[in-house]
Amino acid sequence: MSLVYIEWINTLGKVNNCNEKKEIEYFNKNFNLNWLENPTLFTKELITKLKFIEKNRFQGNNHYVTSFKGVGNVKIQNETKYPQFDWKNRQFRLLSLFKYWNVIEYFFPYKYQMDKNWDLVLRESILKFLNPISESDYHLAMLELIVNINDSHGYFNSYFTNSYFGKYWIPAKFQILNEKVVITGFYNENLSKENDLKIGDVISKVDGKEIKSIFQGRSKYISGSNTSIKSLNSYNKIFNGSSLSVKIEFERDGEIKNKQIKRYPFYEFNYKKPITEKWKLIDNNIGYINMGELEKEDVKMVMDSLSKTKAIIFDIRNYPKGTMYSISEYLNEKPKDFAKFTIPDLSYPGKFKWTKSYRCGKENPKAYKGKVILLVNAVTQSHAEFTAMCLQTAKNVITIGSQTSGADGNVSRIELVGGFKTMFTGIGVFYPNGTETQRKGIIIDIKVNPTIDGIRQGRDELLEKAVEIAK
Repeated sequence: MSLVYIEWINTLGKVNNCNEKKEIEYFNKNFNLNWLENPTLFTKELITKLKFIEKNRFQGNNHYVTSFKGVGNVKIQNETKYPQFDWKNRQFRLLSLFKYWNVIEYFFPYKYQMDKNWDLVLRESILKFLNPISESDYHLAMLELIVNINDSHGYFNSYFTNSYFGKYWIPAKFQILNEKVVITGFYNENLSKENDLKIGDVISKVDGKEIKSIFQGRSKYISGSNTSIKSLNSYNKIFNGSSLSVKIEFERDGEIKNKQIKRYPFYEFNYKKPITEKWKLIDNNIGYINMGELEKEDVKMVMDSLSKTKAIIFDIRNYPKGTMYSISEYLNEKPKDFAKFTIPDLSYPGKFKWTKSYRCGKENPKAYKGKVILLVNAVTQSHAEFTAMCLQTAKNVITIGSQTSGADGNVSRIELVGGFKTMFTGIGVFYPNGTETQRKGIIIDIKVNPTIDGIRQGRDELLEKAVEIAK
């Protein structure tokens, strides 16, 4: 076999000596070329040739790969389109697998954090891509492959995956607590009343199956960096189905009951996101800012209005709107480092290099003197986590809540063969001391989770804890 490789390499032309670029500080947890020197795989001659190619690799501009300016995450370009794509063609299916696998192999900064070895994922996926029973089976194979990167940014859905889980929904929102489902709100209040669903109902079984069993059985199809966000992302995996009703076992007022409830196409709910306030005063001396609603042009007015309060609560259980840098100028007396990145080195595929530390704040002797309290949970993802890291530089700051999504970094979008789209976290994001945020989430000082009693009483227990600390 080594002879075959040697002859093939020789047909590709002469490899010229290249001068190594200047010394770079690499982050090497993702990089492993030990297989190049495995004598059970290759002859000494082939090993020498491969090592020479590595040292004298091409280091110019790439035709198929570049990076986003100012950020550094990879951008796949000039990829061949396949308008004649047919899912029944195994060559196309395998091509799609290999293209995706290689993008992750060389340009995903968190490959080393995956639960399952990426080489093993390839071996397992080949059989699934080779022999799908149906088109739906093939789409589930793509979904499972992408879920294996353990990245909350790694979404994938299609007509077939949506159909597999079912297009009919119950009219209620829910949260998984202690391996049971708790109803937390409604997509349609009238339909929820018709089905006698109440906030605080604790559902233990769906069609005779325990919630824990359903979640574990479908976990391989639920994207997420950690269990907290996977639970959140199970919104269409627990109750959805292809029939118009579902049987549930639930507990209400200490009594276990069973009943059949209806399911509906989601559009019948006419659901609109509730309107929430941007900011407010609590007890006249505690500020509250909803970071998901606050616009950049609001920052000066709001921060000036709250400048004399004893505390400001920044609610980041949402997706902020790019206000972190301007807010940090009010919170810090001087600029502070809050993050550093790893970005792909396109001249050395598979290696990642450290960037300089990123700073926020400015010289401000009149910086805010009160307590700064941050609220976070699994909804806190990506830019929200980055925002939290920035605001954590404040002098008197406390972060309250539960594990965040653990997907912090600009995304790279890619297209699989056949036009199917997905993405992944494209840069590594770390605290200045090198602490990881991917999968782990941001650092939390006081852990607070909602309770069933709190949900039933309509309380926001994280906010209550923040107000308690503020006082």
